[in-house]
Amino acid sequence: MHFADGEVPADYLRYVRNKVIWILGGIVLLSLLFVYSISVGAVAIPLSEVMQTLLGQNVSTKWDAIIWNIRLPQALAAIAAGAGLAVAGVAMQSILRNPLGSPFTLGISNAGAFGAAVSIIALGTGTMQSRTADAVIINNPYLTTVMAFIFCLLATAVILLISRIKGASPEVMVLAGVALSSLFTAGTMFLQYFSNDAQLAAVVFWTFGDVGRINWPELTLMAVIVAGATLFFIANRWNYNAIDAGDEAAKGLGVNVEWVRMAGMVVAALVSAVIVAFLGVIGFVGLVCPHMVRRIIGDDQRYLIPGSCVMGGILLLASDTVARLILAPYVLPVAVLTAFLGAPIFLCLLLKGYRR
Repeated sequence: MHFADGEVPADYLRYVRNKVIWILGGIVLLSLLFVYSISVGAVAIPLSEVMQTLLGQNVSTKWDAIIWNIRLPQALAAIAAGAGLAVAGVAMQSILRNPLGSPFTLGISNAGAFGAAVSIIALGTGTMQSRTADAVIINNPYLTTVMAFIFCLLATAVILLISRIKGASPEVMVLAGVALSSLFTAGTMFLQYFSNDAQLAAVVFWTFGDVGRINWPELTLMAVIVAGATLFFIANRWNYNAIDAGDEAAKGLGVNVEWVRMAGMVVAALVSAVIVAFLGVIGFVGLVCPHMVRRIIGDDQRYLIPGSCVMGGILLLASDTVARLILAPYVLPVAVLTAFLGAPIFLCLLLKGYRR
């Protein structure tokens, strides 16, 4: 943005400063929550011990196995998945100009779950176990992610086709998402019907979205894809701002709307696929977080995208922490809490939409 004589108005500086302060404050809160999340659970670890272990200053190996092998990857997975789902949601809402857009509400997550289930059961990319913990161990994460991505792309193609229909409203697209979710859920149930007892129990357990099942190689792959997708969306922030004003206005500004829309949906589908393949279906994070951030810092994609990433990490990490504590020593899948949180907000958004 350019101003006459090189002077920047004080109001604009205040406008930017407030948003940046809010995002930095969210990062600080996320950092504090990250340390606290590692310290709590069935076995409580003092915060000082957590900090010393993370900084490599702890000479005792008492907590090393718990922190480095269990809680640290779990906390990092919650942050990466929360940020990935939130950034995919905010991109979909802008690209489709649909306030109810997200990987979960548009059926993309369920499509990815079906693709991952096909890979795990039919192609043998997952090792089935009979014990409760680690019921599914993915021994070929790349093929599993590719299969999930293929089916996410199929759902994305349907959504893009509907978005091209003149006058397609947010309600119509949500109904399309419901239809897609039902279709791919039925496909997953079909696979379960022809599975043996061990496979059935394992797949049912896997479909519960949970960040506690991930290991370091899978976490690395997921973090790289989420980081790359986030950079892609940030690089297109001005295009999304233009599309928010309408397709015709964006084209008048020189934006290739069709390419931006298709590329954005493909990247969002990839993020959804890798998260679903490793963690299962985690709903409503991609829907709720962008709306929470919009109420605080507005619709400017320059700040909405990084702000949604931070909020997504906070929400999913906090939900995972509560899930470990609410029924301790039992651990709830984090998707249960996100559904309890997201469903009422989703209904409120639907009601507000119908009032308009």
